[in-house]
Formats: sequence, C-alpha cells, structure tokens
Amino acid sequence: MAINEIFPNPTVKQVIFQVRFPCLFSIESLIGNYQVRIMEKFPNSQLLHSRAFLLGTMEESKHVKDASEEQNLGAIKKIWKFTTESGVVLNLQVDSLDISSEVHKTYNNPKGKERFREIVEFVMRHFFETTQIPKINRIGLRYIDECPVPSRGNVSFRKHYNTTLAIDRFKLKDAVEMTFLSRAKRGKYFFTFRESFTEKSGRPLLTLDFDGSAQNIKSSECLAVTDKLHELISSEYDAHIKEPVRRYMRKRTKQ
Repeated sequence: MAINEIFPNPTVKQVIFQVRFPCLFSIESLIGNYQVRIMEKFPNSQLLHSRAFLLGTMEESKHVKDASEEQNLGAIKKIWKFTTESGVVLNLQVDSLDISSEVHKTYNNPKGKERFREIVEFVMRHFFETTQIPKINRIGLRYIDECPVPSRGNVSFRKHYNTTLAIDRFKLKDAVEMTFLSRAKRGKYFFTFRESFTEKSGRPLLTLDFDGSAQNIKSSECLAVTDKLHELISSEYDAHIKEPVRRYMRKRTKQ
C-alpha cells in the first residue's frame, strides 16, 4: 500500500519527474512567456549548452540508423534551466522537461508544507498553456533512496529489508558491490527497480531506485498518470522496507 506518513528523516535523496514530447521547434520563441509564468516559483534562470557525441569504434559508428541522427551528432543542445530558492531544478529542452528535487519529503500529503505534486502541477499547467501540446510521448517519475545498513550481517539486513539481493550466495559481510535490476510491466505502466549495495565514505549503503513510466499520454491526463506512478512507487517502497527502517525515518536527527 502507498505510504501516507511524513517522515522527518526520510531515506529519499532525490525525486525526478520527466516528460518527453515531439521536438517542439517553436520552443525558443515561447520560452520568454513560459519564464514569466513560472518566475514566481522559479526566479533563477540560466541558458546552458550541451554537445552530443557518438561513442564507440569507427565500425560501430557506421550503424547510425538515421541520417538526421548522424547530422545531430556533435550539435549543440540548448537547455533552459530554472531553479527555486530551495534548490528544485527545472530543465527544459526542445523535446523534454524534467524537475529534480532533493528537498521534498512528501508527494502530496496534505500535512506537508512542500509537496512535490504541487511543483509538478504548477510547472506542467503553465507549460501546456504556453505550448498547447496535446500529447506527450512519455511520463517518468523516479525516486532514489539511500537507506541505512546497521551491519553487514545477513540476519540483521533481512530484519530491515525484503531484499532482492543474492545475499545467501554472496554474503553481505564479504560484498564489495552487489546490484539487482528488474524491468517489468505493471498493467499499462512500466516499472524499473534497482537495489544496490555498496560503500560510501567507508560505510555500507543500500540504494533503492524506483522508476515508473507511462507512454503516449494526453496532456490533460498528465497529472492523473503521475499520481498513479507515485502510488506504484510508494507501494513498492513500502513492501521493500520493514519496521526498523520506519523507526529510523521517524527520528528527528540522523544517527
């Protein structure tokens, strides 16, 4: 079931929302209007540039599928970057928009002072009103959690997590790095899950990466679909952790 509690010490480190849409040739002429619309929440702005490169051998380079793709290699892409005072980042390109936050503790809990859903709704409402895009190719919602590992013992680890890692065959006490990856369908949605055990600053760390997506969505259904993706991710997270992790997140200061 989806989690409805706001934790003062959550394991989530980053949440990312993204939409991809057909290349919008008019984006440069519309960006000023869009900037004014969102300036209330995103007062800081930058124009960035990135260059795409094809990596691989000369033989591999022959397999570029489309002439336009080949022409675009090395081309400079413009990225319009907007930032809130708290550090939430919005990146807009000619074919995608993404929002990244490391400050939100809840998606839509009414008791939360800052709700990630409100940012998504604000950004996308003004985007659709500005661009009049009727349909988007893909919606993605991703949560990355860094979780505590009290010890390297298998018994203790299982008391905290319903792990997918092969710790019976490869003992946690001997592990340098261990990863599990799954991609699956959940009804009409797609779901990718990664569980990784490694070390950070000399301490064992468990990373849980939940990535839900949907394809070919009407613009009017964007927020409703994002809500469904959040429910899917929240339920998966809740099924993966156990009560000791919940107690850890309820602590006011990190231990």
